[in-house]
Amino acid sequence: MRFLNLGLVFGFAAIASAAAIPHTHAVHEKRDTAVAKKWEKRGRLSANARLPMRIGLKQRNLHLGHDLLMDISDPSSPNYSKHWTSEEVIEMFAPEQKTVDAVRAWLIDSGIAPQRLTHSDNKGWLAFDATTEEAETLLLTEYHLYEHVDGQTTAACESYHVPKYIQEHLDYITPGIKLSAPSKRSVKARSASNRIHSSIPFQRATDISTNDDLSQCYNALTPACLRALYGFPETPEYPGGQARTDNSLGIFEEGDFYDQADLDTFFANFTPYIPQGTHPVPAFIDGAQAPVPQYDAGPESDLDLQLSYPIIYPQNVTLFQTDDLYSAYTSRGFLNTFLDAIDGSYCTYSAFGETGNDPIDPVYPDTVWSGGYKGQLMCGVYEPTNVISVSYGGSEADWPTYYQQRQCNEYMKLGLQGTSIFFASGDAGVAGRYGDGNVDGCLGTYGQIFSPGFPTSCPYVTSVGATQINPNSTVYEPESVADYPDWGYSSGGGFSNIYPVPSYQHSAVYDYLQRHDPGYKYYRGNVSLATTDGLYNRSGRGYPDVSANGWNLAVVIGGETGVEGGTSAATPIWASLINRINEQRLNIGKKTLGFLNPALYANPHVLNDITTGSNPGCATKGFPAATGWDPATGLGTPNYPKMLDYFLSLP
Repeated sequence: MRFLNLGLVFGFAAIASAAAIPHTHAVHEKRDTAVAKKWEKRGRLSANARLPMRIGLKQRNLHLGHDLLMDISDPSSPNYSKHWTSEEVIEMFAPEQKTVDAVRAWLIDSGIAPQRLTHSDNKGWLAFDATTEEAETLLLTEYHLYEHVDGQTTAACESYHVPKYIQEHLDYITPGIKLSAPSKRSVKARSASNRIHSSIPFQRATDISTNDDLSQCYNALTPACLRALYGFPETPEYPGGQARTDNSLGIFEEGDFYDQADLDTFFANFTPYIPQGTHPVPAFIDGAQAPVPQYDAGPESDLDLQLSYPIIYPQNVTLFQTDDLYSAYTSRGFLNTFLDAIDGSYCTYSAFGETGNDPIDPVYPDTVWSGGYKGQLMCGVYEPTNVISVSYGGSEADWPTYYQQRQCNEYMKLGLQGTSIFFASGDAGVAGRYGDGNVDGCLGTYGQIFSPGFPTSCPYVTSVGATQINPNSTVYEPESVADYPDWGYSSGGGFSNIYPVPSYQHSAVYDYLQRHDPGYKYYRGNVSLATTDGLYNRSGRGYPDVSANGWNLAVVIGGETGVEGGTSAATPIWASLINRINEQRLNIGKKTLGFLNPALYANPHVLNDITTGSNPGCATKGFPAATGWDPATGLGTPNYPKMLDYFLSLP
């Protein structure tokens, strides 16, 4: 079927405002008026204004993504660890050729010359520039300028129409109904960022033992304490004492930078077997730089590296340092430029109403800051490592849902390729970081509803909570939930408001809620948080999945020795141990572990179950730890000997 001739289309445009839409067309998208509460509709766009039109094509097999990932991640599957290539992933989810042909024919028949059309390399969208008049004629709509309360403007329409036969082939069209302005780019915006690393403040301490004394591990958890706590030997046994060159541990950092002098002091004091000068392999993205002078040392970067190296050495770390200094501090966007750099197809990947980066993400070349990155956005310049640790995050409420869903899909794609991704679960218990959508870290009109974290709630990552050694206890006694009210710190956990309970977690979540129901009112699914009297989504994906110690870990920052903690400490501990196990699997001819959750939920006996403590927030005690999985410590902490035996036994 072909589109109506161009003369008729222009006739339709003239009467679109009177709602005389032909029966051959249907509304494809219409904005919820509540979304525009911070926007003011201004004047009609000039008929000759040029709009960069993108037609997001319906992706193929997105609904199969979950099952495909489970098929290679479930130890009981005959396809376990049969990871895909990046080319296979792109081909699996690319639009069907009939979709490309149908939409292309519609555009050409509507008067868009073939030479004006660009088809993206990953086949996900068709693009062309159009005047406002052409776009309004094509979509039977009107474009207006919308202004956000912060002064930013964008072109958008309230709804648009397409032929009914085309709808099945379209994801969305932009500019369209989406209102998403970039944040104002001012250096002062750093303190307002809702994208933070997940650690509690550094505390100076001068009496930390630098030997293998295990009697003071509660006060300062040294590498020796960690080895005793989780049962891994000081140095891995690798053939010839050499680590592989294809198994570096990936660590993400943004707006926080390590100092080499701090690393060297830490190595000298706590791990003298690690040579001075040991440093990560740089994978700098969009103008990022490191290391920095000691007075600028970042607590997150120093912590991540000083926890990882003692576990994995002589393996190395690949440092994914992201974004120029200006953009790292001022943009609201989070992780998209990193995902661009490790997957070139992500730069132009269409899903959930978005193609490429969102206006809230950094823009390159950086034309605003004189010292900004002047090169093009980096796409596909680095290979993803086998394991990636991310100690940063925020709240689901602080980013658009489509923004989070598109990223979560990317973690699914990386899992298909054999990458294990760990995210910190947050440090505010069942509450979240303060942001646009919450009150004092909690949601709802009165700030009483629990605020789930992002990206840790994505079902295709391994979410890591935090534990602590109890006062007057030793490393040989059970830990409890990390909870320190004086700092407002408690291990993050709860249930997503975006993602449902994944299949691998069904029985664990059901068992917890049946046996250990915390007694709070709840709601189910995607409801209006302004109307519910429930505190959490009973049908949401539960997190964290696992946990590790996140309290009083010995570090050197800015030349001073002290302690730090948070789920940001627990995350690189888990990532490092899995990276170490991957090394041994690779050395005996097996594949990397990839997405871990199905294997862990099916075999929780390889972990140390944590059954005491809770993660308070939003004027509640939060969720209590309990036997089995719980939304405070997940399945538990690492038991390295059991984990190693189990994972080496898998195909």
